[in-house]
Amino acid sequence: MHEIAKTHGFRCDAYKEGCIRRRIGVRMRARAVHSYDAYAALLRRDPAESQRLLDALTIHVSRFYRNPETWERIAAAVLPELWRGRAGALRCWSAGCAAGEEPYTLAILLLEQARREGSPTPPAIIDATDYDGASLERAAQGSYPRAAIKDLPARLTRRYFQGQDPVVLAPEVRRLIRRGRHDLTREPPPAAPYDLVLCRNVVIYFETRTQERIASLLTDALAPGGYLVLGKVETIRGEARARLVLQNPRERIYRRR
Repeated sequence: MHEIAKTHGFRCDAYKEGCIRRRIGVRMRARAVHSYDAYAALLRRDPAESQRLLDALTIHVSRFYRNPETWERIAAAVLPELWRGRAGALRCWSAGCAAGEEPYTLAILLLEQARREGSPTPPAIIDATDYDGASLERAAQGSYPRAAIKDLPARLTRRYFQGQDPVVLAPEVRRLIRRGRHDLTREPPPAAPYDLVLCRNVVIYFETRTQERIASLLTDALAPGGYLVLGKVETIRGEARARLVLQNPRERIYRRR
């Protein structure tokens, strides 16, 4: 891991040790290497393997409309509330966006909210950030295997995607997204304050102290009354708990006091 940290600035100490070991093990088996010393030697002489390991450590699998009940709650309660209370454009942040499935799902729901309100386009911008540059490049392409949209309601698939396999996002969805590279463990939010922050199935990979720092960062990024949505097995740790109200325990939806 020292080789990865030296070459890419990757903070392995922020991640859970078990997670790191499992993902290193996957690459060791792929290269038929049977000891950590031998794999460290391989990393020193093979920059391509160093990049592949970094990808294995930072890329998280996602899909559109993952955990549909969470998105249904966002569409039914969170977005209408934010829409009614907005003073200008809605500002949203998808932190740890992987290949864009999460922020694009949010963009689709915002477009649907605009349709219900009789607005031609939603007054919104979504910052979509991730540590991994390759993931952001895939997000920029807006092209996905059909399996990535299997959870999305059919009417939304028909309205916002073209093609069979791969499927391609409609330009109106992609226009709402502003992509950027960001390290949750060491960088401030890309912009603030936000009305809605999504950081789902990301902090679970980090050790406890890093989870607490990230929780503070995400809370700092919220406007008063703004919403934070975590993954269904994640929770807020540390001092940030006092600044948030857990509005929906099942879907892990918080609101800043």
